[in-house]
Amino acid sequence: MEDPRFIALGSRLSGVPEVLTLGVRPNFMEYTPHQRELILGSERILFPTLNYAQLFTTIGKKIFPSLETHLYADEKIKQTTLFYMLGIPHPHTRIYYHLHHNDILGDFEFPFIAKLARNSARGRGVYLIKNREELEQYLRLVRVAYIQEFLPHERDLRVVLVNYRPVLAYWRISRPDNFKTNLSQGGEISFDDIPVEGVRIAQESAIRCRFDDVGLDLIRFNEKWYLIEANMKYGRKGLKMKGLDLKEIMRARLLSGDI
Repeated sequence: MEDPRFIALGSRLSGVPEVLTLGVRPNFMEYTPHQRELILGSERILFPTLNYAQLFTTIGKKIFPSLETHLYADEKIKQTTLFYMLGIPHPHTRIYYHLHHNDILGDFEFPFIAKLARNSARGRGVYLIKNREELEQYLRLVRVAYIQEFLPHERDLRVVLVNYRPVLAYWRISRPDNFKTNLSQGGEISFDDIPVEGVRIAQESAIRCRFDDVGLDLIRFNEKWYLIEANMKYGRKGLKMKGLDLKEIMRARLLSGDI
């Protein structure tokens, strides 16, 4: 490509004709002189990955997704703290370091949710704790315990946003024998009766958190919406079921100036 319109490092837009994807090299000097010139001369870098997002931001270069989108990916503790600081409704959650594990049952009653602070995507590492034995099993897995109140629900709302604009929203419905709504855990998708209020709250939350490429999960409990978590590596199944190609959506928004 002689004169690429856009430069990307990560592979999310590989194959898009207007985007030159260079790949992510651990050492910047591994890029050829011409590639380094393209990177440093570009107004904005797409999908820099965490390796380079902070570096580009430091030298004043625009990136997509945002630095915050990179920094809070798979960081449940940071996400929870951010939601509290911004006043975004979020289930009651506390973090317990190893010496304070004994305080958990003074703050929470069974049942409650326990998660791995990292690597709990697609429903893995998320546990419904119903008794002391299950709590002890969970605590043997972690040094930092992430404990959250359990708000009973049969469905949650996934809202996918690109550059803060909703692309798709759908319900994820759990099986009767599983509290998890994740599709990888047997959950089902429904596009029926998508609540405008839920989508609006998701969009407002994404803007406030500066998450511009994200799937947000929300639940409604006792007539109130709660933001559960932000997923930067959100699945594509719902998009495919709707006949949507995320790569084409992003391409159209790039060409129109919406990214």
